[in-house]
Amino acid sequence: MNTRAPSPPSLKDLRKLTPARIGLGIAGASLPTSALLEFTLDHARARDAVHAVFDASAVMASLGALGLEASCVSSRAADREQYLRRPDLGRMLDPDSRQLLLRAAGAAHQLAVVIGDGLSPTAVHAHAVPLLQGLMACLAADRIAIGHAVVAREARVALGDEIGAVLGARMVAVLIGERPGLSAADSLGVYLTFAPGVGVTDEKRNCVSNIHRAGLGYDEAAFKIAWLIREGLARELTGVALKDDSGSRMPRSIAARSGPT
Repeated sequence: MNTRAPSPPSLKDLRKLTPARIGLGIAGASLPTSALLEFTLDHARARDAVHAVFDASAVMASLGALGLEASCVSSRAADREQYLRRPDLGRMLDPDSRQLLLRAAGAAHQLAVVIGDGLSPTAVHAHAVPLLQGLMACLAADRIAIGHAVVAREARVALGDEIGAVLGARMVAVLIGERPGLSAADSLGVYLTFAPGVGVTDEKRNCVSNIHRAGLGYDEAAFKIAWLIREGLARELTGVALKDDSGSRMPRSIAARSGPT
């Protein structure tokens, strides 16, 4: 009986396992037309995601439907062009927004949530509210309530530090559009900072990223974020000192899912 050794994996097989651009082939000295057109389309989608108009009013309405008290603020970047050229301005509240939050601030609370456009308003429109809905359910099991929600225009991650400090929150969670890539123009990231304040540096944060249809699913992301929030509040820290050990406690039904529903 003849037994033939299995054929070694080909580049075509490898392409099924990753969205990375590998094994594209050649046509003369160039890429095949199909590969070039796919690259051009994905590049255009990434550019469109960066420059998409952020519909803050729609996000505010969705937060209201979830029963959250919310405020709408802006960074000191006057427009999208300035936001892209001056990252520092996206990390600071404009004076009117700061006054608005000071008036909204009440008793200190455990958690504030910021939804910022970041570098992909497209990602925020697609994923922020569904993710937040799942996160609220996870937090409710731990009796952790969102004290205040903020929608932020022209926002960088560090804008959440000033927002959290003004609101008197023990921790801030920033849901923000990540820099678009050629395989995902709508990736959402969530950054968690305990004891937020102006000048906090990035090693003090935890990040759950790559949340999109072909990446991390809503259920799994919400579970991880809720775990980090609970442990961060209990240990009074976030960042490099807080290791994500949520995987060992993840329900099998969540771990089996591969993407947002």
